[in-house]
Amino acid sequence: MSDRKNISGGSPYEPKLGYSRAVVQGDWCFLAGTTGADPVTKTWPDSVLEQTRNTLATIKSVLEGAGFGLKDVVRANYIITDAAYMEEIIPALSEAFGEVRPAATMIVAGLINPGMKVEIEVTAFRG
Repeated sequence: MSDRKNISGGSPYEPKLGYSRAVVQGDWCFLAGTTGADPVTKTWPDSVLEQTRNTLATIKSVLEGAGFGLKDVVRANYIITDAAYMEEIIPALSEAFGEVRPAATMIVAGLINPGMKVEIEVTAFRG
């Protein structure tokens, strides 16, 4: 059986809420839901497209740090706070996953912070 590796993103909420930014188990990598705060200001841009690009950049960085890449993503869950955002985020999703085409689900729901417009969770496999 493969060893489990928990990867921290450094959030103070990880130990409080009992989660990891990512968990690697064998050939699998499970990433927690990721939002699109600006990496410098730590605030959420008004543009849902910019938030999506920030989110995907964080996901890509975590995957690469764990020895995976966007090409390894087999499952993606997209949460948006307004159905109209679907059309707006297509360019970012196409840039990241156009050739990969993971199995995906998109849900419209409220997020924990009113500034958040998108959250993405992925699972990657490198078997």
